[in-house]
Amino acid sequence: MAHPQGKYADFEGLRERAVALRRGGYSLRQIRDELKIFNNDILNQLVKGEPPPEWTKRPNAKDDLRERARELRLQGWTYDQIEAELGCSRSSVSLWVRDLPKPEPRYTPEEHRELMQAGLTRLRNAQDEEREQVKKGAAREIGELTDRELFMAGIALYWAEGQKSKPYQRREAVNFVNSDPAVIQVFLAWLDMLGVARDRLGFRVMIHESADVAGAEQHWADLVGIDVSSLQRTTLKKHNPKTVRKNTGDSYRGCLVVRVRQGAELYCRIEGCWSGIAAGATARLG
Repeated sequence: MAHPQGKYADFEGLRERAVALRRGGYSLRQIRDELKIFNNDILNQLVKGEPPPEWTKRPNAKDDLRERARELRLQGWTYDQIEAELGCSRSSVSLWVRDLPKPEPRYTPEEHRELMQAGLTRLRNAQDEEREQVKKGAAREIGELTDRELFMAGIALYWAEGQKSKPYQRREAVNFVNSDPAVIQVFLAWLDMLGVARDRLGFRVMIHESADVAGAEQHWADLVGIDVSSLQRTTLKKHNPKTVRKNTGDSYRGCLVVRVRQGAELYCRIEGCWSGIAAGATARLG
């Protein structure tokens, strides 16, 4: 039956037999074994156009998903909802249900906006809670400060926020300004650790003239534990009509200036310590 060069004689006769077997429910392997044709190209040509029997077809793993997607679409589900429910891609959902009618909107535009806003609120609350947990965890990691840790923190804090002497304007004085009450308290704790007596400190409020000046003065006086009358004269920032202020509202208290009288020696120590910190950090960079 086989041609010496691998061709097959009586091809049409073989095809008739192959087609008959195919229609009789034979698989390609069974036809191959029956007709003793082991050339796949020839075998495929013999049964060309004849569909394989149902029993040889592999089940499509997505058939059930497709049917479920169509059921959900007919129930009025959106693409997003079907995608989330079935865990399949949006392109697959679109392919499976695009012939079905688009469902009527389940919500009015107002209801939809309310749902979106409620979802956004839940998301923000969850994010706020997550951030709060991160902050609490970080605070626990700090634990109790040693004197050295507070000393180093105070040096860095002053060099970031305090007044510094310049080559063109020598001011070897300790003046610290900040609007954050916690930062002010850390700075005061640092001064206490260094043995700077409270009677060497002067306090002054800096605030916009349109703010609640009296309320701010009371706020800062209470924070540092002095009478309002002990504050130095408040510095008022003039209003510029060309600018739009963002530091408004009841929480705006301006800034507090903390000045250490006779602080030239302390300033020199601060500058020297900062130079040491900077040099040490630079050395770590290699």
